Amino acid sequence: MPVGTQATVKTLSQEDLETLDTRIILGNTYHLYLRPGAEFVAETGGLHGFMGWDRAILTDSGGYQVRSLADLNKIIEEGVVFQSHIDGSKHLFTPDSVIRTQHLLGPDVMMIFDECNAFPCTEEYARESGERTLRWAEQCMTTYESLDRKSAAGHDQALFGIVQGSIYRNLRERFADATVAMDFPGYAVGGTCMGEDKADTWLAIESVVERLPIQKPRYMMGSGPPEDLVGGVTRGIDMFDCVIPTRNARNGSVFTRDGKLNIRNAKFKHDQSLLSPDCPLISRYSKAYVRHLFQASETLGLRIASITSIDYFLTLMREMREAIIAGQFGDWRAAFSEGPYGKAKSAGGREQGGGGA
Repeated sequence: MPVGTQATVKTLSQEDLETLDTRIILGNTYHLYLRPGAEFVAETGGLHGFMGWDRAILTDSGGYQVRSLADLNKIIEEGVVFQSHIDGSKHLFTPDSVIRTQHLLGPDVMMIFDECNAFPCTEEYARESGERTLRWAEQCMTTYESLDRKSAAGHDQALFGIVQGSIYRNLRERFADATVAMDFPGYAVGGTCMGEDKADTWLAIESVVERLPIQKPRYMMGSGPPEDLVGGVTRGIDMFDCVIPTRNARNGSVFTRDGKLNIRNAKFKHDQSLLSPDCPLISRYSKAYVRHLFQASETLGLRIASITSIDYFLTLMREMREAIIAGQFGDWRAAFSEGPYGKAKSAGGREQGGGGA
């Protein structure tokens, strides 16, 4: 899912995303609650009407942003008290209020309100926090049911549970079982890609996924580089969101089938080969031209780079899906492992995933 934190995927239009065959994008409850406000969005017909986007939308509950962006925040049993990073105003997010906000925003998929642990954290705190997330999940489900599982605009919404537990397998397994018992329409693994070793990331994913119902969507939040998407799919993950394609692209680091290119590099100054020859939106532009745009601080460069990267990520997911359906995923993965991303070392830092576009 390309990340559209503020109801926009930075530098791209909705028409661009449609041309790239984007089926679902991600928005963020924290940001949209603060600006322009959920009540106003509801008056426009929800995010679909406000954005002019008739495809699927998922909203993150804002738990991570409350912890990382709010100037001051305090976790209490009722929820989180925080000050806006925009104007310092004071707010309280509770499980009930977050579901009602997402009801007004009107995404197709919404997330429970959870506490996303920092890394590292002790096993004792991970247990305390994860148990609080379970209590909040029950409250979210109660509000979701009271709203008839529908948005303010009247369409069906799916609510996903989130499994926390940091790097502690016993906690991950216990919290996964407890979350599944609530019978959510889908499930997410939260609290990975926070700076832990990659081996701990995959241990957390494996310990949760093996306990989730196979017929429901499974979502790895905030990950990641291409090799992590392949690693997640290999372990049974269905959905990902990530700021890497857009954030890195705006800094001149572009994902292509031939590997990640630093388009600012001097070696591209006279390179007339096409940056993205197979993408219908930008197939005419050379690497030299895109480098020039970055050197000249022209915004078109940001757009071309972002389109290139998002197109690569969507194509990667499409190829994996087709290989699975054809019964050839093992062969596809072997070929990927010999390519530029298969040989890369994954970085586990949060700055490469989640957070905001």
